[in-house]
Amino acid sequence: MAHLLGAESLHLEYPTRVVFDSVTLGINEGDRIGIVGRNGDGKTSLLGMLAGTIEPDSGQVTRRNGLRMGVLDQWDTLDPEATVGFSIVGNTPEHEWAGDPKIRDVLAGLVSDLDWDASIKELSGGERRRVDLARLLATDWDVIALDEPTNHLDMEGIGWLAAHLKSRWAPDAGGLLLVTHDRWFLDEVATTTWEVHDQIVEPFEGGYAAYVLQRVERDRIAAATEQKRQNLMRKELAWLRRGAPARTSKPRFRIDAANQLIEDVPPPRDSLELSRLAVARLGKDVIDLLDASAGFNDHEVLHKITWRIAPGERTAILGANGAGKSTLLGLISGQLKPTSGLVKRGKTVQLAMVDQQFRELDEIADLRVRDLLARTRASFNIGGKEFTPAQLLERLGFAKEHLAARVGELSGGQKRRLHLLMVLLSEPNVLVLDEPTNDVDTDMLAAMEDLLDSWPGTLIVVSHDRYLVERVTDQQYAIIDGRLRHLPGGVDEYLRLRAEQANADNPSEPSSGSKPSSGSIEDDSQTLSGAERHAVEKELSAIERRLEKLTMRIDRVHQEMTDHDQSDYEGLQKLSEITSDAGHEVEQLEDRWLELSEQLG
Repeated sequence: MAHLLGAESLHLEYPTRVVFDSVTLGINEGDRIGIVGRNGDGKTSLLGMLAGTIEPDSGQVTRRNGLRMGVLDQWDTLDPEATVGFSIVGNTPEHEWAGDPKIRDVLAGLVSDLDWDASIKELSGGERRRVDLARLLATDWDVIALDEPTNHLDMEGIGWLAAHLKSRWAPDAGGLLLVTHDRWFLDEVATTTWEVHDQIVEPFEGGYAAYVLQRVERDRIAAATEQKRQNLMRKELAWLRRGAPARTSKPRFRIDAANQLIEDVPPPRDSLELSRLAVARLGKDVIDLLDASAGFNDHEVLHKITWRIAPGERTAILGANGAGKSTLLGLISGQLKPTSGLVKRGKTVQLAMVDQQFRELDEIADLRVRDLLARTRASFNIGGKEFTPAQLLERLGFAKEHLAARVGELSGGQKRRLHLLMVLLSEPNVLVLDEPTNDVDTDMLAAMEDLLDSWPGTLIVVSHDRYLVERVTDQQYAIIDGRLRHLPGGVDEYLRLRAEQANADNPSEPSSGSKPSSGSIEDDSQTLSGAERHAVEKELSAIERRLEKLTMRIDRVHQEMTDHDQSDYEGLQKLSEITSDAGHEVEQLEDRWLELSEQLG
C-alpha cells in the first residue's frame, strides 16, 4: 500500500508533563484508524501533530507530495456572518455542486433540515457542528482527520456518517484518522485501532471489539497490568461476546480465543437480583404515564402516552433531535405538567437526574473533591461489597491526586463522573441519564457502565450512543410522531422505522437514515452451485485448521520470549520476527475467511 502520511520520533511535552516520547507511525492508502485512550493522554495532540496544527518539540511528520488533508476539530472556525450554503460550498456555482451526487448525499445526510440562507450565528451549537462536518465532507481529500465527529449527531446521523466514510474511498484508497468515544461507530468504521497511553501509541488490528479482545490478551500475557483494569476489560469483552446484537464476524479461532478468556466471567448484571432489590426499595408503583400529552405554545410534542414504569426497569428512550425526549423526561421528573392525561408517582420514589449541564456542581466549584466526599456517608454497599466514596471515585477513573483538586478545576469528563457519583451517593431509586457519554473516554465509559451494572433501581437513559444504550439497558422505546413506541427489535428496529418514515415523506429520495450498505459484494449465496458451495466450505475448513495451528505457534513463541534471556536482544529479535510473520499470515487468512463466509451468506 502506498504511503500517505508518517511520523518519526515525535516528542511533545508541556510544562507539567511529557505527552509523547519518540513516537513513530505511518498511515497508508486504505487505512481506517480509530484512536482511543484516556482523556488527557494525547489523542487530540497526536491528531494535531499529524495534521500540522501542532508542532512537535522534536521529530518530524512526513507527507506524500501533494497530499490533501482535511481536519474536523472539536471547535469550528466558521464565519458567524456567513450563510449555511456559503460555509459548505463557498463560491462554487450551484449547477456544479447540485450536479455532484457526492455533495448531494452529504447535504441530505447532514443539513437537509437547515435553511440554506440562514447565517451561522443563528444556529445552535449542534447545527454549527453539522455544517462544519458537511463543509469538510463536501471536499475531496486524500486523508481525513476527525476529532469527535459524532458529537451533536443523533443515531441516524451517526449511521449515515459511518456508511459515508465506509464508501467514500475505494477499499485500498484514502486514509482516515478518527478520535471518538462512540464505540459502535469505531466498530463500524475503523479497521485499525491506535491506543494512546503512557507517552506511546500502540496499534491493534480491527475496531473496538477486536481491540478489547487483543487488549485483554495482551494484559493476560504480560501479567503486568493492574488487576482492577484487567478485570474490567474482561467484563467488557464478555458483554461484546454475549450480549450485543451482531458484532463484526470473526474467524472461529478468534471467537474461541475470546470465549476462553471470558469463561469465568459472569454476565454483566444479575437482572433477577437487581429487580428484587428494586422492588424492595420502590414497592410496586414507580411512575405511571396515563394518556399523557405535553406541548408548548399550542404545539403538541407528545400525544396520549401511556407507560407504566416498573421497579428495576432499565430502559432507553430513542428519538431524533427535537422528537420530544427532553419533554418526556420533564414529565417523568415532574418538572413539566401534562397538558392532558395523568402522571402518577409512587410514594417511595426518589428520582435523580444526571443531565447534560451538571449545574449542581457550579454551586460547589470552590470545594475540594475530598471535602465534598467527606459530606457523604462513610461507606456504601454496592453489589454486596462495601466501598468508601473515594474508592467509588477511583472506580470511575479518578486518580488520588484529583481528590485535592477543586471541583471547578476539573475537566468536563471529570465533572461528569463526579456528578454521576454524587447522584448515586444520594441513593435515588429512579435514575435518569440524559446524554451521559459527553466528554467521557472509552475506558471511563466502561467504568461507568460497570458501576451501573450493580445499581439496584429503575434506570432511564436518553442517549445517541448506540453502544451505551445496548450495554446498560434491557429494552428500548422510541418517540416517533409524538407517540411512544416499544422496540422489541431494539436500535435496529428504530432505524428501520425511521428509514421507512423518511422514505414515505420523500418517496423519490433515498433516506439518509437507511441501513448502511454492506458494500459491493453481491449475495453470492443465491448463485453458488452445489459444487461451488462444497469447494468454498472445504477451503474455509482448511483456513480454520491453519489459523488454529498459527495461533498455537504464536502462543508457543510468546512463551519462549517470556522464558528467553532478556539480555539476548538478537535472540529476542528472531523470536519477534517469527511472531510478526505468523501474524501477517493470520491477517491474510482472516481476510480470505471473511470473503468466503460472505459468499456462503
